[in-house]
Amino acid sequence: MQFKDVVGQNELKSQLMKDVDHDKISHAQLFLGKMGHGNLPMALAYVQYIFCQNKIENDSCGFCPSCRKVSDLQHPDLHFSFPVVQAIGKKSDLFIKEWREQVKENPYFDLTTWTDKIDDKGRKPMISVEESQEIIKKLSLKSFEGGYKVVIVWMAEEMNTLASNKLLKILEEPPARTLFLMLADAQENMLQTILSRTQLIKVPRISNNNMIQHLQNKHRLDVSAATSMASLGEGDLIEVENLLSLSHDKDSNRDLFIQLMRVCFKKDVLAMMDWADQTGSIGKEKQKMFLRYALHMFRQSLLKNYGTTQLSRTSKEEDDFLKNFAKFITGNNINGFVETFNDAHYHIDRNAHAKILFTELTFKVMRYIHFA
Repeated sequence: MQFKDVVGQNELKSQLMKDVDHDKISHAQLFLGKMGHGNLPMALAYVQYIFCQNKIENDSCGFCPSCRKVSDLQHPDLHFSFPVVQAIGKKSDLFIKEWREQVKENPYFDLTTWTDKIDDKGRKPMISVEESQEIIKKLSLKSFEGGYKVVIVWMAEEMNTLASNKLLKILEEPPARTLFLMLADAQENMLQTILSRTQLIKVPRISNNNMIQHLQNKHRLDVSAATSMASLGEGDLIEVENLLSLSHDKDSNRDLFIQLMRVCFKKDVLAMMDWADQTGSIGKEKQKMFLRYALHMFRQSLLKNYGTTQLSRTSKEEDDFLKNFAKFITGNNINGFVETFNDAHYHIDRNAHAKILFTELTFKVMRYIHFA
């Protein structure tokens, strides 16, 4: 993978290339940010640039033997470690075929996607002490091609305590020309002793402009649709692609939202109950998407209500509705709306009874909409 294949993140790309060009590569680095921001693609492009035998301006060449091996995920000095389902196997190498398939298919993926790939029972994967022992064994060997030995630890926060402790010594005193790249969504579950031994590299959300350009180029969306989708995804390409997979429901989400606001404004209890029954039967993933869409519309309403239209991210159809609706979303009720819809998303994700949940939600919306 080359840097040009990574969506956005131009400042980070430049910094990583500068570190390589000036031979200032820290032996242990933590790429911290949501996987949808591009941690794994960035790490792969970084490694390919390090190994590249014929670097070009601002990227690896993509054609030399080293570049081809990294692109094929077959370089003998590049190793991967990732969470696996312990009941199936305890080491990443047992799942390397599935790993290569997933990365080549789409390097922007999360733990849920990976779990679905390797286990039809959906059991939680982890990185165990046996995997740490395997990492130490691999890095103790001589480099095949005389350069760096690299291990990419994907979802490093899924290491259990024994696995983390096992790596402390080699992180503190690594063999020469060894590079650890740890990729994590969040650092809260990682040992402080691991964090203190790594250089923090923050992978920020993808900018709206870069996301819009990507959606136009790859998915052939028009400007209005790309702008709306980028805003909904909030810089997370995995989230955007999940939304795209349900994009045929976008108009129905808008219709559901408008219907909800109207029946709640009118205090039409029978219509509110009908709405709750309808929404409670559309399926969990569609319900979650609707709730995210509603949060998006509340944010856009508040922006328009306070005159900051230059920050607005809406389609023409959404904008037409918000011209009249925005005034009902103010500082008096926005917190109530956001808390209610966030809570609903949380509980739907954990299999709450949908019709009861949406019935309760309608009465809260009815109360908040009259607080404007």
